[in-house]
Amino acid sequence: MPNFPASPELSPPRRIAVFRALQLGDMLCSVPALRALRRAWPDAHVTLIGLPWATRFVERFPSLIDELVVFPGARGFPEQEESDAGLPRFFAAMRDRRFDLAIQMHGSGGPANDIVRQFGAAAYAGFRQPHEARDDGFIAWPEDLPEPHRYLALMRALGIDAKDDALWFPLTPHDRCEYAALETRHGIEPERLIVLHPGAQLPSRRWPAARFAQVADALSANGWQIAITGTSNEAAITAAVLGEMAAPALHLTGSTTLGGLAALVARARLVVCNDTGISHVAAAMRTPSTVIASGSDTRRWAPLDRARHRVLADYPPCRPCAFRDCPYGHTCALNVSVDRVVEAALDQLAHRARAHPAGENVLHARSPHRAKEPGHAT
Repeated sequence: MPNFPASPELSPPRRIAVFRALQLGDMLCSVPALRALRRAWPDAHVTLIGLPWATRFVERFPSLIDELVVFPGARGFPEQEESDAGLPRFFAAMRDRRFDLAIQMHGSGGPANDIVRQFGAAAYAGFRQPHEARDDGFIAWPEDLPEPHRYLALMRALGIDAKDDALWFPLTPHDRCEYAALETRHGIEPERLIVLHPGAQLPSRRWPAARFAQVADALSANGWQIAITGTSNEAAITAAVLGEMAAPALHLTGSTTLGGLAALVARARLVVCNDTGISHVAAAMRTPSTVIASGSDTRRWAPLDRARHRVLADYPPCRPCAFRDCPYGHTCALNVSVDRVVEAALDQLAHRARAHPAGENVLHARSPHRAKEPGHAT
């Protein structure tokens, strides 16, 4: 065990490094642990070792993280270019910081532990795989726990009281202003809004665009307003959905920042998506979701609240999937039918307070208040 149990009798760590060089959904799953860490040691300077995009995460969570140091990448870490070229300079810079505690929150151990041990910290904590030697501060990887609970278990191993597993995504005044402008421009009606987000970073995690389109048409036919969202990099995916749809929809691809998207999700009646980052945003905003989980380990990544969030999945022998592109015909995705998704979504909507569908395929039920007239898609 590190020499820093969360006890008032001992000096707390002053400089803490947290290694987690992962994407949005992964980072949101670590928020409960980071919150417990900050509550235990409020005066510590916490440095996140992460990916370049995580600048936005640190800006979003200044109460949890003090700064970002960009991890330069390494062989075996596919989130970036897999090269060890930047490691010598990076390790020297980390040793110069003289961390009191370095926490490996990147994964199950192995190469991630090798990286963290080069930081030259006074103490370490993290996870170890079965073949790794037992070491103070490193606990066995809790294979059966959901992702947020794994890192809470690590906090408890540090002597920290860590029970609160709620995800959290704070909205700023700018986020709310962005949403207000979006509502005015596109005629968003939050009392009947469904956010449909068909993208995912890995093709193996994506349900077919044509099926998302059929779901959107069915929900629109039941009087719900459909908004298609995605990043600008997902424009081809969202365009494919819109191209397959017969019903009208709001086309919001590339129209929001991350905070603006979260504010939109917070106002929506339902999110329909793949098992990806926006699923965790919906969980953080307490907005119900229908999640089509293709390939992923649902035991690890599914939202914790199974009443608010419906996870639809098929389990062929090849699951959980380790491939970027499925080599087996993508049966885990294709075996989740459109009817199954529509049924789950409508059931969730039936239990929502203040949810008010309109007539069949109505894009704007209110009087138009936008700069241009409603069209097939906007």
